[in-house]
Amino acid sequence: MGRSGGITGNWPRRWVPRARTALAVPALGVLMLSPAAHGAARLAYRLAAEASTLSWQAPPARPAAMSASPFEGTAEVGALFQVTPGGLGRHFCTATVVASPVKDLVITAAHCVYGQRPGNLAFVPGYRNGSRPYGTWAVRRIVVDAGWQRSQNPNRDVAFLVVGRPGGPGVQRRTGGERLGTGWPARTWVHVVGYPDGTQWPVICAHRTHPFGRHQLRFDCGGYTDGTSGGPFLARWHAAAGTILGVIGGYEQGGYLASVSYSPRFGHTIRSLYRTAVTDARAAG
Repeated sequence: MGRSGGITGNWPRRWVPRARTALAVPALGVLMLSPAAHGAARLAYRLAAEASTLSWQAPPARPAAMSASPFEGTAEVGALFQVTPGGLGRHFCTATVVASPVKDLVITAAHCVYGQRPGNLAFVPGYRNGSRPYGTWAVRRIVVDAGWQRSQNPNRDVAFLVVGRPGGPGVQRRTGGERLGTGWPARTWVHVVGYPDGTQWPVICAHRTHPFGRHQLRFDCGGYTDGTSGGPFLARWHAAAGTILGVIGGYEQGGYLASVSYSPRFGHTIRSLYRTAVTDARAAG
């Protein structure tokens, strides 16, 4: 169980069918739409978030009472859509552009995409209210860890996607990218962004993460329903480029309750998977 929205509308919460492989499958090109200015909106939100963070000396006594709020979104975070013969279907998970030398990597939860054909998926960064201000980017490759392929190990519930047309400009050149952070403390102030299934706006909440066992993070805030799987845990998000420390997934594929979310803790295994994704992206052109 988990928080990926049912692509067909019939699947249980967060459940995605699995297959034996999910690597190096060719897919569609990228549909490019004209960019829209997002800097002012993001700057305003981040300044407000920074002021709120600085004035908030400690997390509330009852974190479950907090709830995520809809907002205008950010260029680096977007929704994953199923591609249908008529165009885009419903969005079902959340993903984030990761800063990389190849400029075309996106990170999400493995349970969102493992077993899917890359050509049947597309990433829409900055999606809001039906708008696609940074274009629609076809998924070309899906890269998951061997530990997830073998046994769906919740500590390996992470996937990197290679998106866009081979030889194209790369999504990162249009949206920017969040840095991949590994080895961070289990207690870190983060913003978590997600796209609830069936809604047209992303939601966001700021709070501190907590350790959940040795290999997982816990984040307490309401409003993270189906579709928010893969949503990033972003540290220092009010800076020019934030750092992604986790994605909604892992234990219970992200959690049974909308008020409690989980993520694998990012360490050397996730860093190694990132390097594999960069290598695959280069090999794919």
